[in-house]
Amino acid sequence: MQRKVLIVEDERTIAESVAARLRAEGFAVELAHDGPAGVAAAEAGDPDLVVLDIMLPGYDGLEVCRRIQARRPVPVLMLTARADENDLLVGLAVGADDYLTKPFSIRELAARVHALLRRADRAATAEAATPERIVVGDLEIDPVRRRVRRAGTEPHLTPIEFELLTKLARRPDAVFSREELVSQVWGWEGPPRTVDSHVKALRRKLGADLIRTVHGVGYALEAK
Repeated sequence: MQRKVLIVEDERTIAESVAARLRAEGFAVELAHDGPAGVAAAEAGDPDLVVLDIMLPGYDGLEVCRRIQARRPVPVLMLTARADENDLLVGLAVGADDYLTKPFSIRELAARVHALLRRADRAATAEAATPERIVVGDLEIDPVRRRVRRAGTEPHLTPIEFELLTKLARRPDAVFSREELVSQVWGWEGPPRTVDSHVKALRRKLGADLIRTVHGVGYALEAK
């Protein structure tokens, strides 16, 4: 079945170039050129992936990402002209799975889209193969329904947050390096700081004591 990609980008030349490349690779592509239109298109079209510019009229990309993820978890590749690392980490924290800084290669963007969709497919396959709940102390993870509960609370997690937490929870107390997590959860080699942003988000949603930092190495989920 043809996969659907929504591109939310106000620079029409960039949007059309990206759309042409993705259509050539077999994707069904829809375009939106401002924040409200992007949110509406995501709600109406249920895309398999969103390519999202951070600087948009109406709502900025961060707000669009929040609204899209609140309705339905979907992989998001964020485009940004900002080089500041804090801005990039904020984008990842609100639910983006990956980012590219402008100017970027259209070929690289297409490769990232394929990688994100492969990761989503692998996650779905793994959940189907191991449908049983994961319980670590007061943390419960339901892989089939993609729901997480801790101490009576059930926060909304983005797709990448869910997969990162599940990866850690399958081997509680085992220490994973940042590089290992990027490779195994994201499915490619990327900046290790990407992991830090998502760990911060998980701590904010589930408690600061859940994931332990192993300085100079990486992270482990505490088995209590």
